[in-house]
Amino acid sequence: MSDQTRRRKVDHISICLKQDIECKNISTGLEYVHILHNALPEMDLDEVDTTSNIFGYKISFPLIFDSITGGSRESKAINRNIAEVAKEKNLALFLGSIRPAIEDPNSLDSYTIARDVAPETFIGLNIGASQLSRGFDIDKLKSFINNIKANALSIHLNPLQESIQVEGEPLFKSVLEKIHFLVKNLGVPIVVKEVGCGISREVASKLELAGVSAINVAGLGGTNWATVESLRAKMFGNDVKAELGALFSTWGIPTAVSIIECAQTVKVPVIASGGIRSGLDMAKALVLGAKYCSIALPVLRASKSISQLSSLVDKFLMEFKVSMFLAGCRSVEELKSVRYYMDYPLRSWIMR
Repeated sequence: MSDQTRRRKVDHISICLKQDIECKNISTGLEYVHILHNALPEMDLDEVDTTSNIFGYKISFPLIFDSITGGSRESKAINRNIAEVAKEKNLALFLGSIRPAIEDPNSLDSYTIARDVAPETFIGLNIGASQLSRGFDIDKLKSFINNIKANALSIHLNPLQESIQVEGEPLFKSVLEKIHFLVKNLGVPIVVKEVGCGISREVASKLELAGVSAINVAGLGGTNWATVESLRAKMFGNDVKAELGALFSTWGIPTAVSIIECAQTVKVPVIASGGIRSGLDMAKALVLGAKYCSIALPVLRASKSISQLSSLVDKFLMEFKVSMFLAGCRSVEELKSVRYYMDYPLRSWIMR
């Protein structure tokens, strides 16, 4: 792995842990979604079944630890703890970009540690679309999947982040063609995700036609990678990139809008992410049409302590279970038929 790639990964971890990098002046839109209260649920809270299923793996509730990190000494310890909690709580997880391991196989252990810790857990890998655009070795990709015994591959779309990043590679020509090729030839489910700007119904349709197995909206309202890269550009004294990141810090589709756009357009499962910060947010996302939710920043910030991360999961689970109970839902599947209403300004987005 190049020193540049290693430093970038370490910088990202440091900035996300220490800086205020969540969206400002714009939200996920989930606060404008209101689930209709059921005053007569006709069951006890303990009867609520939160379990779900992802690509044949049963999980305790529809929460995924999203792509966070990999490829450095720091990320190895983080991935070890995250995998430990995923195993303990029976959740799915996606590891961070495998680009560092492609550049330097010696960094592979920061990814394989997750499988070592959690041999039966659903674990996905992650690669950037710009790496696909530049060209890739499918045999090497298959080798990584085999080494980690990965259950899926996530491809992240991040044109804004690549445009702001000091050493970014905003190369997105023929990405859809490469995604379709991987769907046909890789042998594991392909998930396509954004990283904080959301996915529109037009893009969702193209991805479904390409054969992807799921779409992760990763909408605007949570971790803001324009802000992350703007702060990092300041560290390098690159004022042009720093100002560019600040200007585009409100660019994107709010998470609630992206969930609705995708869920009403495609039949493949939609994963809600981008500012999911509670079990209530999860319930709202599933009512809007998502099948799963994923979180990254809260997991990263709690990952130094297994007990802290475990407590975070317990909190999300209880909030989600109570939300289901108050909506009168005995199973997760029933959430998709619950009535809800929405306030402005979310309504103004949906009506466009």
